[in-house]
Amino acid sequence: MKVWETLTVAAEAVRLNRVRSLLTVLGIMIGIASVSLTVGLGQGAQNQVREQINALGSNLLIVSPGSSTSGGVRGGFGSATTLTRADAEALADPSVAPSIGAVAPVATTQQVVTYGEQTWTSSVVAATPDWQTVRSRTLASGRFLTDADLADLGKVVVLGSSTAEELLGGRNPVGAEVQINATTFTVIGVLGASGSSSSATSDDDVVIMPWTTASTTVGTSATTLSSIYLQATDSGALSAAYQQANSALLTLHGISSSDDADFTITSQESIVEAATATDRTLTVLLGGIAGISLLVGGIGVMNIMLVSVSERIREIGLRKALGAAPRLIRRQFLMEAGILGLAGGILGLGIAALGAWLLPKLISQPVTMSLWASAGALVVAVGIGLIAGVYPATRAARLAPIDALRRE
Repeated sequence: MKVWETLTVAAEAVRLNRVRSLLTVLGIMIGIASVSLTVGLGQGAQNQVREQINALGSNLLIVSPGSSTSGGVRGGFGSATTLTRADAEALADPSVAPSIGAVAPVATTQQVVTYGEQTWTSSVVAATPDWQTVRSRTLASGRFLTDADLADLGKVVVLGSSTAEELLGGRNPVGAEVQINATTFTVIGVLGASGSSSSATSDDDVVIMPWTTASTTVGTSATTLSSIYLQATDSGALSAAYQQANSALLTLHGISSSDDADFTITSQESIVEAATATDRTLTVLLGGIAGISLLVGGIGVMNIMLVSVSERIREIGLRKALGAAPRLIRRQFLMEAGILGLAGGILGLGIAALGAWLLPKLISQPVTMSLWASAGALVVAVGIGLIAGVYPATRAARLAPIDALRRE
């Protein structure tokens, strides 16, 4: 009997026992669906984190006040007040840090913003015109801050897209007047939506105002910074920019060792790597748990195949009496097991595809289904079926014809 004929006979045997075959593949189906969705959720989370971090800007370094250890005393990362305007001005000097192309110092406070009877609490960012370039932000309407706004202590603000929507609804924000800390500001522009978050707050829920104005109206310090955004001259200069910024700040702060630094410099790559490593660990952990379902599914296939051999023992004996070689009997049962595994894999991928469509609507979490991962899942499903079928097939092939025909 040729391979194709054997495959046809095996498929017909599976078809004649549809209900039992469906129950047999349930374990594999659930296992493949679980593993595929787990991997898809992990990849979706990694892609989302990478997009959000890339939205912060390109070739970006972030200098934050404080460090894990400062002077032998553990410091509060991001909460200290060790960065000043003098630091930012020094890093902007090409003779000090030639690999740094742009510097954007910021100071952030939470303020209540009022428009008419509408109020909204937002992050007020005291910034300079370079902030837009370093953070790679676009404008939806109006204009951004200029040097003239800083020099004139202009009472002007640029709203994030979420802030504009919350305060003004569908009205045109440009030219509107808003109140912040009892001071009236004119809206000169609205940022395009970034859809990202660099901290606990959304990057679209911000109010940008001139640094000089913020220090006299909303209580931000005239010298202390929340952070300094640095943009390297190009992607190949990131490492050099990091070293130059670190060396310059240590010198400015009179610190001799990097271990005692009172600041922390973070690169986009390190953020991406840390987030990716976390997601990978969780994916492997959850995938391992889901893989147990595959093991259970394989055991189920083996049990049902053993039952099938017992039920068809007289058929096996008759075929062997008519000249069927043991390898043909073994091949047929192996193919039946492989078909069951393949059917479980296909049904499992179908459920995973349905979950990938449904989950983002229910939990706002993207699921990325990979073609290669799906193909791998099918191979695994067929492999489990074949492995589970080895023992039943071997048992069937070793049956003596006379004993099989005598069996009731």
